[in-house]
Amino acid sequence: MIATLPDILETAGAKQQINADCLALIEQELDAKSGVSGAALRLAHKAVVAFAPGYYESTVETLVPRFLEQLQPFWGDFQAAGGGQFGDYLAGRGGEVAQALLSVTDGMAQGSDRAAVVKLYHGVRDGAGKHIEVALPAVGSLVQRYAG
Repeated sequence: MIATLPDILETAGAKQQINADCLALIEQELDAKSGVSGAALRLAHKAVVAFAPGYYESTVETLVPRFLEQLQPFWGDFQAAGGGQFGDYLAGRGGEVAQALLSVTDGMAQGSDRAAVVKLYHGVRDGAGKHIEVALPAVGSLVQRYAG
């Protein structure tokens, strides 16, 4: 059993596989979006991928350990509560979890020297919490697969 969620990245090959699974999860969530906000997210994603080759993948790689650190307190509470499905647990605390994860991306945006990427981020930031909340069951399932 792992001591903390960031420890799952120390297992042989796990970091690369988790990053790949996160990239796939992002693509899946983007494909499921509709309406104006979905179009804005897809446009921002496409712009980052097209105009900053490799930036998207390296950003996900940077975000994963930070997200796991933010999810650690929720994981501890989830385990203390007796388990079940971590995705359901996260969804039940959607707003709180979304804000914890957004604190990571907000910090990255604040410290970034890529003005165009930051502008795109700020363009979708207001609705990001809602989109994160929708994705929490899948995020929890991914985490539990590696940590459980």
